[in-house]
Amino acid sequence: MPKIISVQNLSVNYGAYLVLEAVNFEVAVGDYLALVGPNGAGKTTLVKALLGLLPYQTGTISILGEDRQGFNAWGKIGYLPQRAAAFNPLFPATVSEVVGLGLIAEKKFPKRLTSADREKIKQTLELLEISDLAGRPVGKLSGGQQQRVFLARSIVAGPELLILDEPSTALDPQTRNNFFDLLKKLNSESKVTIILITHDVGQVGRYASRLLYLDKTVIFYGKFSDFCESGDMSKYFGDYSQHLICHQHD
Repeated sequence: MPKIISVQNLSVNYGAYLVLEAVNFEVAVGDYLALVGPNGAGKTTLVKALLGLLPYQTGTISILGEDRQGFNAWGKIGYLPQRAAAFNPLFPATVSEVVGLGLIAEKKFPKRLTSADREKIKQTLELLEISDLAGRPVGKLSGGQQQRVFLARSIVAGPELLILDEPSTALDPQTRNNFFDLLKKLNSESKVTIILITHDVGQVGRYASRLLYLDKTVIFYGKFSDFCESGDMSKYFGDYSQHLICHQHD
């Protein structure tokens, strides 16, 4: 399969502190990658480096076959940051207006929505089953409804790659399950490549096809089935923790 991301020997510092060291992995078109690891492992730092939000000291990042340093097709990437950092609940905007921001960002002046843009917004709301919320203020919605709105904003432009940072934080179990089901649908039916940062490794093992366990460097990268059968990972994590990640405790 063609590679949508290739990371080679990547190292990232915050001042004198080494956050990531010698990170190597590739993501193929159509993958659903779970990016997991302990707090402080560098997961969000890695994503910010991929998105061009942080400089890196050594290594290379290639996105859609282009070096990140010269990459100029950011509209092909959707990004859903942690919900708490993504939205001011007092911001006076409707659902349709917030979703439309995903199209406005890529426009040159004058930044105006066209009739074709409004049709894309309508279709995206239908896809995520939130058409009935189109005219409602986002700040008045539940946490699960807001996450669907933010997801709609990140996919309305039709990205080839979707990156999500802890999207299920603070969601109740049923809402979280529905949200993961929706991501799986986007991956399997709309062929969107997904990178999902999550602490809920037992849950995401039901959906993701590949696992990248990061702790400043890559501890494991590959299929969930390979992780679950790996004796080296049993020694590293212990049988119980490995079983939790593999969802074998069910």
